[in-house]
Amino acid sequence: MQVKYTLPILAAAGFLFAAYTVVSSNKPIPVAPAVAPPASAPFRSFIAGAGIVEAQSQNIAIGTPLSGIVKAVAVKVGDKVKAGAPLFYLDDRDTHAELAVKLADLAKARAGVNEALASLKDTQSLSDLAEAVTDRRAISSEELLRRRNALLISAAKLDSAKALVQQAEAALTTTQTTLARLIVQAPVNGEVLQVNIRPGEFAQAGALITPLLMLGNMDQLHVRVDIDENDAWRFDKNSKAVAFLRGNRNFKTDLIPAYVEPYVIPKKSLTGDSTEQVDTRVLQALYSFDRSQLPVYVGQQMDVFIEAKDYAGDGGSPL
Repeated sequence: MQVKYTLPILAAAGFLFAAYTVVSSNKPIPVAPAVAPPASAPFRSFIAGAGIVEAQSQNIAIGTPLSGIVKAVAVKVGDKVKAGAPLFYLDDRDTHAELAVKLADLAKARAGVNEALASLKDTQSLSDLAEAVTDRRAISSEELLRRRNALLISAAKLDSAKALVQQAEAALTTTQTTLARLIVQAPVNGEVLQVNIRPGEFAQAGALITPLLMLGNMDQLHVRVDIDENDAWRFDKNSKAVAFLRGNRNFKTDLIPAYVEPYVIPKKSLTGDSTEQVDTRVLQALYSFDRSQLPVYVGQQMDVFIEAKDYAGDGGSPL
């Protein structure tokens, strides 16, 4: 009799447990509070965009004109350098050896000029003696013609020797230029932001995904703001603009217009928003700000709001 009721009881208990599990799992998961509340626009009508902090000179990716092994790195991150200061050196032993050969070639060419000049003077003297003879019976016409031709040949050899000197000097200049290019120098006054090369590593010439060294003028920072092409027609570079530090909206600063790059480009800086489209084209506007007001670093993102005219009650565009 007990076995007869056991199975229905177990089935009912399993059904009740399954129903409880389904109901409890369908409860909405509470949204976790934001670690840092997002910034809000201080304007009634505005254009919002993500900005990236960069150096006044823009972030200069330093490369090398010639490929080679790095012999020494003269700077480290945070160093302030002047324009023309050495940043790193490439192995120059083979170039120094070639320079010695070019110097020897130049010395040989100059010696050839002295030899050709002495030969010309000797030929000139013999020709002058022949030309000074008043009695043409004392010297044959054939001998006189031979000496005149010898003088012309000596003059041509001197010109050839001088041309060889110019050629040797040009070759020497080429080698000296190559030697100078093995020392990579700072193009502007600035601060070293990144060093991605070390002694003994191979420095590849050409465009690189990771620059060998990053340099920027940090006297004044800029924030580069991406303005969606759909909002470009509403943008006025003279309008007020405010930037908020991402992660803490209590840090904010007024922005001063620097310049606008009047060429709409594909968006490269992604904010991570789920609604963001990677095929968006943006207009880039650059603003300057007082660096002492914000604890920012180059490459850091900021939330930027630019005041815009209110067209037909438009309340602004979201980030």
